[in-house]
Amino acid sequence: MDQEKLAKILCKIPTGIFNLLYVGRRIKKDGQLLNAKAQFLCAVVDKQSVSIETETVENAREQIEKLAGTLGGDYVPLPYVEDFIIPSENGPIPARLYKPTDTGEKLPVLLGFHGGGFIRGSVNSHDGLFRRLAKMWNFAVISVDYRLAPEHKFPAAVDDAYSALRWVQEFGAQKGLDAQKIAIGGDSSGGNLAAVACHDAKKNGTPQPVMQVLIYPTTDSHFTANSHKLFSSGFFLTEERMHWYREHYLNSPLDRDNPRASPLSEEDFSDLAPAS
Repeated sequence: MDQEKLAKILCKIPTGIFNLLYVGRRIKKDGQLLNAKAQFLCAVVDKQSVSIETETVENAREQIEKLAGTLGGDYVPLPYVEDFIIPSENGPIPARLYKPTDTGEKLPVLLGFHGGGFIRGSVNSHDGLFRRLAKMWNFAVISVDYRLAPEHKFPAAVDDAYSALRWVQEFGAQKGLDAQKIAIGGDSSGGNLAAVACHDAKKNGTPQPVMQVLIYPTTDSHFTANSHKLFSSGFFLTEERMHWYREHYLNSPLDRDNPRASPLSEEDFSDLAPAS
């Protein structure tokens, strides 16, 4: 049995079993005890990872797709899923629309951006997540396949994020979406893109989404927060890998100070969509 199949089986085991497996060996950081199943998953990811010295963009992309299949849970069917293209001044942006119902009713929508360090991830890697969100919360989801580095360095991804927001605001009704009820969000680098899109909207005088859903977003490209040191290794994403992603995404160290790469460095946070 290969590692991926074994991991899928083990992920279905109740958390209590993992508590027994790691009795006396649970990781404790910053006064908090790591969930036993999460500790196991960290070990699986660590086993699948190659050293940063031999890492390649191609391998990193392949790994996140494999992990999505391994850890993504059971398939969630939906009555309406459509791959389509968002036109923009920088070229076509592939996207995927999920609806929990196939009716003529206009639905609120989450404009979602996948994580992956700006160099990996896709609508496929986050397909399971966005299917679950659409079904669980009964709203539509648009997953955006923004341009990735190093083929398309900063600010290509943030340009695509803002373009996608503007398209949904102007033309979302054509897809049965309620243009007055648009949320924006994403995980990690996707959270960065969502946050930057809101700042772009403010600077350009265009409407804000109703809210931001930011899941552990990357907000400071200097990586100086205490958490970067405290959790620098052993927790899925290592400090050295974060630096590796950044080197592939940004054009130079000067970009770290650009608010479109580090939205936390913005001076004015007024009149933005509320964030959670």
